[in-house]
Amino acid sequence: MENRSFNPSPEWRQIFESLEKPLLYASHNDFANLKKLKGLEPYVHTWLDKAGRLGPPPFPRDLLQGFGTALLGFDALDLEAKKSRVREARGLLNKMKAGEPPGEDLPSLPTFSEFQKMLQELKTPIQYLKGVGPRLSEILKKKNLRTVEDALYFLPRAYEDRRFIKKISQLTVGKHETAVGEVLSSDIVHHGRRRSFTVMMGDETGILTAKWFNFNPRFMKGRFRKGMRVILSGEIRMFQFQKEIHHPEIEVLEDPGEKGKEPSPDSAPGEESLHFQRIVPIYSETEGLYQRQRLIRRIQKRVVDQFAAKAVSGLPAEICRRQGFIPLSEALRRVHFPDLQEDIQTLQERKSPAHRRLIFEEFFFMEIGLALRRSGTALEKGIAFPISHRYTQKLRSLLPFALTPAQDRVIREIEGDMRKPHPMTRLLQGDVGSGKTLVALTAALMAIEGGYQVAIMAPTEILAEQHFLNIRTLIEQLGLRSCLLTSSLKKKPREVLLQDLQNGAVHIAIGTHALIQGGVEFRNLGLAIIDEQHKFGVLQRATLKKKGYHPDVLVMTATPIPRTLAMTLYGDLDVSIIDQLPPGRGVITTRVFAEKERYQVYRLLREEIGKGKQAYVVYPLVEESERLDLKDATQMAAHLQRDIFPEFKVGLIHGRMKSEEKETVMADFKGRRIQVLVSTIVIEVGIDVPNASVMVIEHAERFGLSQLHQLRGRVGRSQDPAQCLLIAQYRRSEDAEQRLRVMERTRDG
Repeated sequence: MENRSFNPSPEWRQIFESLEKPLLYASHNDFANLKKLKGLEPYVHTWLDKAGRLGPPPFPRDLLQGFGTALLGFDALDLEAKKSRVREARGLLNKMKAGEPPGEDLPSLPTFSEFQKMLQELKTPIQYLKGVGPRLSEILKKKNLRTVEDALYFLPRAYEDRRFIKKISQLTVGKHETAVGEVLSSDIVHHGRRRSFTVMMGDETGILTAKWFNFNPRFMKGRFRKGMRVILSGEIRMFQFQKEIHHPEIEVLEDPGEKGKEPSPDSAPGEESLHFQRIVPIYSETEGLYQRQRLIRRIQKRVVDQFAAKAVSGLPAEICRRQGFIPLSEALRRVHFPDLQEDIQTLQERKSPAHRRLIFEEFFFMEIGLALRRSGTALEKGIAFPISHRYTQKLRSLLPFALTPAQDRVIREIEGDMRKPHPMTRLLQGDVGSGKTLVALTAALMAIEGGYQVAIMAPTEILAEQHFLNIRTLIEQLGLRSCLLTSSLKKKPREVLLQDLQNGAVHIAIGTHALIQGGVEFRNLGLAIIDEQHKFGVLQRATLKKKGYHPDVLVMTATPIPRTLAMTLYGDLDVSIIDQLPPGRGVITTRVFAEKERYQVYRLLREEIGKGKQAYVVYPLVEESERLDLKDATQMAAHLQRDIFPEFKVGLIHGRMKSEEKETVMADFKGRRIQVLVSTIVIEVGIDVPNASVMVIEHAERFGLSQLHQLRGRVGRSQDPAQCLLIAQYRRSEDAEQRLRVMERTRDG
């Protein structure tokens, strides 16, 4: 029934007329024109975009969404299906024009056969996309882009506002600007003790200098050639009356020396509109695609145009209506190639309507999966452990200190779970140094009291070895046996150990991923403990669990996780939090230093070593990278030993070293034969050297808040005060700046 009071605005009338025209044309004279109708779907989506920009519609939003859904994949349908879809779309449009509620006539989803066809098309290997081919598809595989669906969900890492590209003379100092110019020269320039890689570029109005202060000389020298046309973005500065831009985003537009060499899909007419006069997507790159943003963009445009409409959402229509979501196909199109009127800051922060739609859907189905897993676990028959406290009481008597009230509370929560006849799935969260390992060992002893074995899986060999040494010392005094199983274990000792595990001679097996490999069998696994849960995948956790008959699972993390986020990420787990640190820990002072203040850091480090203390220096890379302008652990260890601290012993440890080498280095560090230990983030968790009082973190702006906090937790493990010194580059994002300031202000994870 028509709503006589409904009076749409002129803008909405234009939308209605524009959507209705092709439908009337198609259905005229018993659909005589239907075969001639081409490009209906992109035409409709253009007008639906305009409708979306008008704000909330004057009718139920699901009518608009249903209209778009009805014409999904229209060009690929057969004639009868097209007729049906046109009728459906006209019906929905009439309801919009009348201002009627949708009633029971909800927009239909694709039929099962249509759905199957869409899924099959999304699984098309990307090499068959026009212009890609076998050679380029091999390069794309390095980014796990094997099918067009993979490419569809390969989202931009950033966006660049090229709606208003200025001439160099028009660039405003202090603003983030974008300019195009020709490379005039490039070279390394020395500024006293500092140096920069400097590129002079110009257009017909002036000169702009681009500078990099932290760079790989070999890589940068081969990156720029005279005559190249480049587009670059960044904050404009003024130095000695000359405009400069530091560490800009760069894209090569034209390289005279590379003509004919770039693997490229066929360029489409008007292709320049992909790269200019719009908000441009910036994708992460890989070897073979570096400085190939234009190529990636062309591929993604083709993927979006041909396949976005075939991505079918499983979100219920009611949820989409309530949340005001745009259709999935529109979200995919707009996240890759935003409309002109989009807000650049909202896009960068992943808060645009398109991002919200995709993020919500991902979390929605993750939560459904977690809820199903949790309900399934609750129905499983598990182990009701007969806990006698025979071993746990002996353990407490061996300790030179009392457990904290928080540890006691968490142990009671775990014991309550272990007594039940259903498998425990519990997350144990606690700050660095809060005593999680001791709580986990108590849980292990409760399982052993019931006649069961325990597996403890750690993400790195160093952490596994640390757990093994600490636990073995205690449980040997209880008459129990533990073992260490890692991939570096030799064949003969491994065979003996596996036999002991199988016949039950080993009570606690501690190891890395090697615990879940084939051939590792337990006689009676009752409890699986997983340290640093976020470093393992769901499948790895499930594989360890399969080593026993529905064993209890306890996962541990020192990563600071707010309770609401923990409920989201670990919805299948109960959560226990150790919210209290043992008494007698030294205060850790955190300070941020700029690159030019490096020698202050070295002075503080030398002072601490002079007091008999030790220090860590952490780098993000093991070796020099062509892609990243970062200092690396290997070269810097040699530099520190040779040029900075020749009077001290400098050691090096990283994940690529053999297990025996790492053990030797750690033994020397613990034995105080090494004063400065240079490392990668391999020492992020579990390393316990109470005499270490200084943690220096290089390129601190590159690390996340959780990693910084974990690394800081390697010091301050005695009663003496400790220092965490963060060296950060001048050029860093607002998020990085905020992370560093949070680290300075807070100590509690």
